[in-house]
Amino acid sequence: MREGEAQSRKYAREMRKAMTESEVILWTFLRKRAVRGFKFRRQHPIGVYIADFACIQAKLVVEVDGATHWMPEQLANDARRTAFLERAGWRVLRVTNPDVFENMNGVWLAIEQLLPPPAASPPPPPQAGEENGSTEATT
Repeated sequence: MREGEAQSRKYAREMRKAMTESEVILWTFLRKRAVRGFKFRRQHPIGVYIADFACIQAKLVVEVDGATHWMPEQLANDARRTAFLERAGWRVLRVTNPDVFENMNGVWLAIEQLLPPPAASPPPPPQAGEENGSTEATT
């Protein structure tokens, strides 16, 4: 493990204890595989960065941006971070605090749209009396 990654893991543990109000709200919707069975992790280290929420199975990161993210310097940092994550194969969804507070349904739908479709289930086995997929009763 690289030095920067070890530091980000340690910092991620600390951040889990100090989540923002909007992160806590979103976490209540993401935890326990609530979105179509996909597991999300909170404050998950990826390289030297810490994603607010990450679904490893879908390679999806969800970032909740507060007011400080609109400052020019922070916008540049976010762009570098997003570029790093995308180069590593992750998709990044950024939502704002007001999105979480006022439009949780929209946030939920945006997350769902970025998750892969569910795997097709195999057809059930034929029932007694059915042949070749026919459902006609035999007499």
